[in-house]
Amino acid sequence: MELLREFSTRPFTAVQGDTEVSFMDRKTHTIDATNKVLGRLAVEIALLLRGKNKANFAPNEDMGDFVNVKNIDRMGITGKKIEQKVYYRHSGYLGGLKETPLKKLVENNEMDKVLKMAVYGMLPGTKLRPKQLKRLTFTQSSDK
Repeated sequence: MELLREFSTRPFTAVQGDTEVSFMDRKTHTIDATNKVLGRLAVEIALLLRGKNKANFAPNEDMGDFVNVKNIDRMGITGKKIEQKVYYRHSGYLGGLKETPLKKLVENNEMDKVLKMAVYGMLPGTKLRPKQLKRLTFTQSSDK
C-alpha cells in the first residue's frame, strides 16, 4: 500500500481544527532611536531579530521580525566611548590591522554602521546571523 503525504509550501504550519495556523508571521517593528542609548537599543533590536519575544521561540529557527530604526543620528552614546572606543579589523596580511575610532564614524554620520556592529555582536555566531541582519533596516530622519 502506498502512503500519500501532503506537504505545505509554507514553513512552520500546523492545523488546528479546520484552520491552518502559520507560525511564521513576521511583523515590522519601527523603533525611534531619539535619545536612546546605543547598547540598550542594540539589545532591543537583537531580541526582535531573533524572535525571542514570541511564545514559540526556538534557537535553531529563524523566526524573528523585521526591524526598521529611524532617527539614528539622534541616538546617544554614554560615557567616554566617543573618544576611547576603537573598532578593529584585519586584512589577513602581515601588519594589516586597521583601526577606526568611534569619533570618526560619528563625524562622518555613519551611526548606522555603529548600530549594526553592536547588533552583530549581540546575535549568535551561527548560520542564522546573516539572515537575521538582513531584516534590519535604517531610515534617515528628513529634518536636521
